[in-house]
Amino acid sequence: MHRLKPFVREAGAGPAVVCLHANASNSSQWRGLMELLAPRFRVLAPDSYDAGKSPRWPSDRIIRLRDEVAFIEPVLKKAGSPLLMVGHSYGAAVALIAAIANPDRFRALALYEPTLFSVLDSESLVPNEAEGIRNAVVDAGIALDGGDRDAAAESFIDYWMGSGSWKQMPATRKPPIAASVANVRRWAYALFTEPTPLGAFRALDLPVLYMIGKQTTASARGVARLLTRVLPCVKIVEFDHLGHMGPITHPEQVNDVIRRFLEQSLAFDRADKPAFVGSQQADSALCPHSPS
Repeated sequence: MHRLKPFVREAGAGPAVVCLHANASNSSQWRGLMELLAPRFRVLAPDSYDAGKSPRWPSDRIIRLRDEVAFIEPVLKKAGSPLLMVGHSYGAAVALIAAIANPDRFRALALYEPTLFSVLDSESLVPNEAEGIRNAVVDAGIALDGGDRDAAAESFIDYWMGSGSWKQMPATRKPPIAASVANVRRWAYALFTEPTPLGAFRALDLPVLYMIGKQTTASARGVARLLTRVLPCVKIVEFDHLGHMGPITHPEQVNDVIRRFLEQSLAFDRADKPAFVGSQQADSALCPHSPS
C-alpha cells in the first residue's frame, strides 16, 4: 500500500525544527513561530491525521501515538539529525514518544503541556486528576452519537478553554473544529492507553523546555507534575495568565520563550547533558543535577 504522507509547511534555513500542533488545530497554529524562527532555523510543521491538508487515518484499528510518529517520519527524515522539536498538547505527547523511540535523533524538545494522560492513570487509581478530560470525552462522545458535532466541540473546547468559550468563539472558526472533534475518542484512546511507562522518560537525557499555564486544567497540571519529576534535563516555564491553549491565544508570548530556548540549545553539546530549571523570570538558570 502506498504510504500516506502529511502535508507540511516549511520556512527558513538552518538547524531543523519540527513543530507538532494540538488537537482540533492544524499546522497553521505555528505560522507566527515559523516567521519568528525562519531567519535562523529551518522550520517544518506537518498537519497530523485528519487535520488541515493531511489525509485521514486510513484504518479501522484504533490509533496509538506511535502511529502518529510513523506518519510524520518523512518529515523527521527530511529534517535530518540532530533536530529540534516543538509540540503543543497532543502534539507534545507525540513529540515525547518520538524522542523516546529514537533519542539520538533529537537535540532538544520544547513542549507546551503534553497531554500524556496515561502517566496519571498509571500513578493513581481512577478517579484522579484526569477525570475532567475523561468526562469531557464521554460528553463529547454522547453528543457525537446523537449527531450533534457542535455540542461535542463545546464539551471539548470548554474543558480546555473554560466554560462558555465555545459560545464566544467566532462563528467562522467553529466548523473545522467541530469536524475535527469527531475524532475525540480516538485521541483519548491514544493518550490514555500509551504503554510507555513514566520511568522510561528518565532516559531522555536531552534538554526539554516544559511550558505550562498557571490557569490550565487539573489534568495538564497533573501530567506536568509527573513528567517534570523524571525528565533529567528539564527547564520549567510557567505563564502566569495563560491556560492550556496558550500557544494559540497568546502566541507572541509563548513563541518568544520557545525561540530563546531553541537558540540556547544550540550552544550546548549533548555530551554536557545540561539540566535546565527555571521560570519565566529566571529562564537562563542551569542546574547540574536531575529533578527531585
